[in-house]
Amino acid sequence: MTEAVVQVSGVTFYRKQRAILSDVNWQIEKGRHWALLGANGSGKTTLLKIICGYEWPTFGMVQVLGQRFGACDVRKLRKLIGWVSSAMCQQLPGHDTAVQVAASGLEASIGLYRTFSTAELDKARGILAHLGAENIADQRYSTLSQGEQQKTLIARALVNDPKLLILDEPCIGLDPASRERFLQDLDDFAARADSPTMVLVTHHIEEIRPWISEVMMLKDGKVLAQGAPEETITSVKMGELFGCQCRVGKSETGYWLRMETT
Repeated sequence: MTEAVVQVSGVTFYRKQRAILSDVNWQIEKGRHWALLGANGSGKTTLLKIICGYEWPTFGMVQVLGQRFGACDVRKLRKLIGWVSSAMCQQLPGHDTAVQVAASGLEASIGLYRTFSTAELDKARGILAHLGAENIADQRYSTLSQGEQQKTLIARALVNDPKLLILDEPCIGLDPASRERFLQDLDDFAARADSPTMVLVTHHIEEIRPWISEVMMLKDGKVLAQGAPEETITSVKMGELFGCQCRVGKSETGYWLRMETT
């Protein structure tokens, strides 16, 4: 039987008497990479915060990496979960080098609050090389392109050897060429035998590559659809997800979506 990395059962979350999530069920199995799709306000970020232990469900059960919430030390568990968000790009100290930013993931800190050993910095440097970014290791973070900063954030998330990596809209702000290069690097990373189970959060089906094996769609805090990309990424489902007429197609390079006017 395949090992479940994440098990979310009947999760409901209220904020100020408003249901942000309603009866969400989601199982992520080891080695099965997911895309999480949904419009702004659909509950994606809240669901991720619950999985990472930063929010607590009003009802339901959450189990991550075999640890059931309420019966484990969530602070220790968080170190096994890498979370990369474009929102972090502006929070990190620009004067630190890429390798220092990557090493700061050992303490899950924004900035450096202790001196890292040579071995720790070597590990961070090795992860940057693993991502094809060894040439930026000694450059100041503020001088990096946005794509290079995203790679640095991924290295920061990987330095603790996480078993689950969440990529929360990592392509925001990238121009088309930079986005394509970044996605190709993700393709290579996902193909490695030692890559962690990954969740890609996005609005754009163009970012869903062949390494994504499952898709979940959230709408208004409820699961609209779950399943293989070819079953879920359809004109009908995408139209329902975003509340508009649209047309979905697939080419050799991936999916595309066009809005249709009536």
